[in-house]
Amino acid sequence: MDVRSVTVGLPVSDLAEAKEWYQRVFALPEPELEPADGVLEFQLGTIWLQLGEEPTTRSGAQVVTRFGVDDVAAERERLVRLGVEVGPLEHVPDAVDYVDFVDPDGNQLSFYTELQGDPH
Repeated sequence: MDVRSVTVGLPVSDLAEAKEWYQRVFALPEPELEPADGVLEFQLGTIWLQLGEEPTTRSGAQVVTRFGVDDVAAERERLVRLGVEVGPLEHVPDAVDYVDFVDPDGNQLSFYTELQGDPH
C-alpha cells in the first residue's frame, strides 16, 4: 500500500466558531476547501484537517490528534498567550516533548517535538 495523503476529520458543533478557533490556534489562513455543506478543510503540512459540523457526543475511546512542531515549548507559550487551556510541558527522555489541550468541542489535541538524542 502506498498512502498518498491523510485527512483527519474532527466533529465540531459550530463550524463558524471552530473555524475561527482553529485559525487562531494553528495560525491558519482561510480554509483551502469547502467540499460539502458543513465541512471545511485546512492543509497542515502533509495532512488535511477537516472540520465537520456534526454531533460531538462521544461514544467510546477518545482519539488524540497530535501535531509535530519545531519547538513545542514555544508553541505552548503561544497557546497560553492566546488564552487556550493547555497542560504542562511533558518530557519523555530521548523521545519527545509534548503538551495536550482540547478544542471548544472537547477534541483532544497535542503538539509535540521529537527529540533526537537531546540530553535535556
